[in-house]
Amino acid sequence: MENKKWYLMGLREGLPIGLGYFAVGFTLGIAAREAGITAFQMGLMSFLMHASAGQFAVITVIAGQSGYVAMILTQLVINIRYLLMSAALSQKINHDTSMPKRLLLSYFVTDEIFGISASVKGELNPFYNYGAATLASPGWIIGTVLGVLVGNILPPSLVSALSVALYGMFLAVVIPASHESKAVAVVVIASMAASLVFDLIPLLSGISGGTKIIILTIVIAAAAAIIRPVKEEAASAETAEGGKEAQ
Repeated sequence: MENKKWYLMGLREGLPIGLGYFAVGFTLGIAAREAGITAFQMGLMSFLMHASAGQFAVITVIAGQSGYVAMILTQLVINIRYLLMSAALSQKINHDTSMPKRLLLSYFVTDEIFGISASVKGELNPFYNYGAATLASPGWIIGTVLGVLVGNILPPSLVSALSVALYGMFLAVVIPASHESKAVAVVVIASMAASLVFDLIPLLSGISGGTKIIILTIVIAAAAAIIRPVKEEAASAETAEGGKEAQ
């Protein structure tokens, strides 16, 4: 019963993510069609990757007729952040979680699903992620496929409006956590300020988006861990509280 409750909780919170993924995926599908990618190829790519920025990069590389090496390096730089996210989530799940469950959990790690998972108080049940992915993953895949099939018939103004949906999802994940914790709010503000600095300074502005995310994540997360570490007593209390909420 506990797994069912966690799954339903994830299902509920994965609904807005799935809707946002559908809108953003639609825009991505339009770009894929212009690059000569078929609906089947786009659907397969979305099913295997679940990575918006990575897939945008792949489409750009394909459109520019670059080689496989460029594509591999681009994906390594942009998507390596998921390694950091998976490592963080591995610390929130029970140590007795089986390897198949861990692999399935890692398969569905995206920026938004990681965001809602990281905000769960206490220990994380993998079924929460499975529930969120049940709606989020099909939303992304179907959106990209439909974007290839019928995206070009939509007016440009509507396509442009759909492309901002993902930013609204990020705000929905960050704002509640920032409201509950001053430390989280400071980290969010520091991240925004550092990202702005990277864009304004000529020497740093040339760094790719994926590399910038990796640098900022490591530096800011490390600084926050050193300055404001999570005490063992607080972590234990959150774990107990999270277990009670699931029950």
